[in-house]
This record gives sequence, structure tokens and C-alpha cells, in this order.
Amino acid sequence: MENIAYVIFGLLLLIAGGEFLVRASVGLSFKLNISKMVIGLTVVSFATSAPELLVSINAALNGLSAIAINNVIGSNIANIGLVLGITAIIGPIAVNNTFYKLTWPSLMFFSLLIYYFLWNDNLLTRLEGIVLLIALGVFLFILIRSARKNKDAIDIEEVDDAAATISYIKILIWLAVGGTALYFGSEFLVTGAKAVAENLGVSEAVISITMIAIGTSVPELAASVIAAVRQEKAISLGNLIGSNIFNIASVLGITSVITQIRVEDTLIIDRDILWMLGFAFVLFPLAFIPKKFGIERYEGVLLFLAYITFIYLVF
Repeated sequence: MENIAYVIFGLLLLIAGGEFLVRASVGLSFKLNISKMVIGLTVVSFATSAPELLVSINAALNGLSAIAINNVIGSNIANIGLVLGITAIIGPIAVNNTFYKLTWPSLMFFSLLIYYFLWNDNLLTRLEGIVLLIALGVFLFILIRSARKNKDAIDIEEVDDAAATISYIKILIWLAVGGTALYFGSEFLVTGAKAVAENLGVSEAVISITMIAIGTSVPELAASVIAAVRQEKAISLGNLIGSNIFNIASVLGITSVITQIRVEDTLIIDRDILWMLGFAFVLFPLAFIPKKFGIERYEGVLLFLAYITFIYLVF
């Protein structure tokens, strides 16, 4: 019971720390005169990946490679199967042209790239981490250039204008609070997850691709459901895909630059990452059929059922 409490407390700290970091990052970006569009496409996306990043680094440094990798794989599966599935069930989701031309092909590229790197030698090396980070830089450059050309084509994460008036002192306090919460949250979560896995007699890979992944996807799920219920612009498929790309490229990229990640559990390559590829791939036909530019309610049901099936098979 104590270990479950560690996991829950760790997740709460990560969620709170991530929120503080997002606000501080956006405030600082306004101070540096960065445009709202660029903030939405880069700063917010990176800040919302901070919980996964801290968990992966902490796990990799402690020799828990399964948690370091499956934290990202599981989060990407949950973002599509759980978050997108439930949101589409509440109300259909509009898809724009950029999805077909840029964001979906980029998601497939990064997903296949990480699969190749891990399948090749059961190792994510420092050099491969650098390749991921360079590829992310190229993707962001193309994305920002595309957004500048056609402002309607890119869905930008809602950036709060009020952040422009935040003082430097407040920004520093928020950065300190966010960073501290993320650090201790990752400590509690990794320690608790390891102990829970041992007590249940399952691998760390199973705990990280289910409990941890769902936990780190809770903020996206809550925000998406609330927006969908209020019938606001429910969720931007572009932002969700952007989050998945950031998870692969920045989280695993930075983690492997700090310390190379070895695949100890073969199921990560033989099963888990194939499910991640499947969920990424199926987005294209779902958004194209039966009608272009939309994901319907019944398609949301299919995504959600596929996610439940995945969780059942993992356990």
C-alpha cells in the first residue's frame, strides 16, 4: 500500500511540477519577445514533456531501462488510445490539412526511427540520441515556417496572454517550485513503481507502460474532456501528435545523451513498440475514412477499445 502511495504522490508532484514549469516557461518566453505561435509550438510542448523526461532520466540513471523506454511508449499509446479515444467519443474531432502533410508523416518517421534504433542492437546510444534531437530541431523549423505561412493551418496550444504580465521574480519562483516538484515526483514514482512491480510479480516494463503512462497522460485527458464537454475547440490532434513526437525525440533523445539506454526486456521491441506504431499508423485511415478532415464518435470507441485490449494483453 505504501508503494502505491509513492506512485500516486509521485504522479501528483509531476503533474503540479509540469503545470508550474509550463506557466513559468510561457511567462519567460513573453519576456524574451518570442511570438505566441512559437511559444505554443515549442515551449509549451517541451514543458509538458518535462514529467516524462525527468522520469526517464531518473530511471535510466538507476539502471531501470524498461521504465525509461516504456514510460514514453506507454504515454504515446495512451495519448492516442485513451485521450483521443475518449475525447472523440464525447464529440467528433476536426482534422486539418497540416495533419496529412506534416504532423502525421513526422510522427511515423520518429516512431519508425526509434523502433529501428532499439531493434538494431537493443541499445539507444548517445549518437542516436543526438540524431533524435537534430531531427526534432528540423521538424520544429519546418513546423514554425509552415505556421508562419498559413496561420490557420496549425493548431496552436492555447497560450494564456496573462502570462505576459508575470514578473521575473514570480517566474523564478515557479521555475524553482516546478523543477523541485518534478525532481521529487520522479524519485517517488520510479521508487514506487519498482516496488509495486516486485510485489505484483510483474516487470517494471508492465508497470511503466500502464500505471506510469496513464498517470502522465492524465493532464492531457482532463483538459481534453473538460474542453469537449464545454464544446470548445475540444482537442487539437496536431498538439497531441506534437506531444508524441516530443516524447520520442526530446525525452528519449536527451535521456540517451546523458546515459545510453539498454533494452533489458525483449517484450518492449517484440510487443510494446509495435502497438505504439500501430496506434500512430491507424490515425491516418481514421482521419481519412469515411470522410476527410474528421475523427468520428465510433472511431473514438474503436481507439478506446483497442487501448483496453492492449492493457489486457500487457497484464
